[in-house]
Amino acid sequence: MRVGFIGLGSQGGPMARRIVDAGYPLTLWARRPESVASFADTAAVVAPTPAELGAACDMVGVCVVADADVEDVLLRPDGVLAGMSPGGVIAIHSTIHPDSCRRFADEAAKKGVAIVDAPVSGGGGAAADRRLLVMAGGDDEAVARCRPVLETFANPLIHLGPLGSGQQAKLLNNFVFTAQVALAMDTYSFADGLGMTRSAVAQVLAHGTGGSRAAAILAASGFDTTGLRQAASLLRKDVGIMLDVGRTGGVLEPATLAELAQQALVTLESTSTNPDPGSEK
Repeated sequence: MRVGFIGLGSQGGPMARRIVDAGYPLTLWARRPESVASFADTAAVVAPTPAELGAACDMVGVCVVADADVEDVLLRPDGVLAGMSPGGVIAIHSTIHPDSCRRFADEAAKKGVAIVDAPVSGGGGAAADRRLLVMAGGDDEAVARCRPVLETFANPLIHLGPLGSGQQAKLLNNFVFTAQVALAMDTYSFADGLGMTRSAVAQVLAHGTGGSRAAAILAASGFDTTGLRQAASLLRKDVGIMLDVGRTGGVLEPATLAELAQQALVTLESTSTNPDPGSEK
């Protein structure tokens, strides 16, 4: 299978590297030449436009930031769909609205091209180590066709159902994680007030039933929220989409999760230093 990849950032770059290292013919496109520079030591080739990338590939992975970015690389006049042949498949790794995936799929169907939503979780390091969580949604046959390529970096790869299911799962994951950030910050702040040492509390949480991924990430960072603050705008995007999906579907909003998630976002976006006075503990 000839594979294309667009979106060579900290997440997408290692994913693309796994694909080419597995022996798949890989074509790349990027807005900035420096994005493809790290692939100079591989057999990957660079296409001048997304359309020419699409024409050279049976499958294309897209790992850009937001709905508008996916729309641009797929649907613009020289976008991927302008060049891709019938029978091709596009895997959207970006975290976007499920409705956007369905809209892109309608446009792709006019060209005889299938869309799979396959957002990811775990980071570039997980991709490089082939332990990236990939949450797939789409037609069984289309997902099956993508599976060998996705499994070059995915472990596990979970097919959750029809198109949009992968996005819902990823959005729910990020929604819960954002709420956990608020709980983790409050937990460590409370421990400060009790005169406890944060590093010791973190060890207890890591081995006890009260632990969470957010608490572990904060501890691993030395209780520095810089990384979480840098991710706050993306988390706000994902929380907003998740709440919109629920409201549109007539699902009762999870009040506690929503409140905690909003609390975390407000704290992260308004803090320029560590959020708690006892962060040096």
